[in-house]
Amino acid sequence: MRIVLVGPPGAGKGTQAAYLAKNLSIPHISTGDLFRANISQGTPLGKQAQEYMKAGRLVPDEVTIGMAKDRLEQPDAAEGFLLDGFPRNLNQAKVLDEILDEKGIALDGVLDLEVPEDEVVKRIAGRRVCRNESSHVFHVTYSPPKTEGVCDVCGGELYQRDDDSEDTVRKRLEVYHRETEPVIDYYKAQGLVVTISALGKVTEVTQRAMEALRLKTG
Repeated sequence: MRIVLVGPPGAGKGTQAAYLAKNLSIPHISTGDLFRANISQGTPLGKQAQEYMKAGRLVPDEVTIGMAKDRLEQPDAAEGFLLDGFPRNLNQAKVLDEILDEKGIALDGVLDLEVPEDEVVKRIAGRRVCRNESSHVFHVTYSPPKTEGVCDVCGGELYQRDDDSEDTVRKRLEVYHRETEPVIDYYKAQGLVVTISALGKVTEVTQRAMEALRLKTG
């Protein structure tokens, strides 16, 4: 099965992608992982990406596309994959179609995780991270610490990252509406999109997603 996963920031794409890829026995290919792997391995594309990132500039589409194309050439992606974070804009979506067309294959479906905007802000802006250990993450509503502002695990100070502020989240949503929503419309025109609610427990959303994909792909 060849799937693209889309949805706004805070929709739980990374979490759902991991579960879905495991359930479908296909590799989870995320943009973040592609960048980290290429940079850590010192590939030509990784070096290019790092130069742009160090300069505080956006990595051009051709670099991201190159990384995705290389990853799709690997043997474990031959029978299927789940793309998370790619394509991020209309140009990337059109090039992905060309890449797949050259291989004589096509996407089976595009899973759109739907979350109300206010819920996105609540999910992200409510996160608190431990200054001692960034893997210790809490949420003021969904998983609050026993003592406000104090990490349950190590006693470190909990703080809100700049990226998680409400203003930043709303700006990220503006970028999503401007750049990624046209991708959804592009795939809707191809009859590929299935939209599900990403509200509820993680396991409930996964079950919802699996059922929607089964119905979509037959």
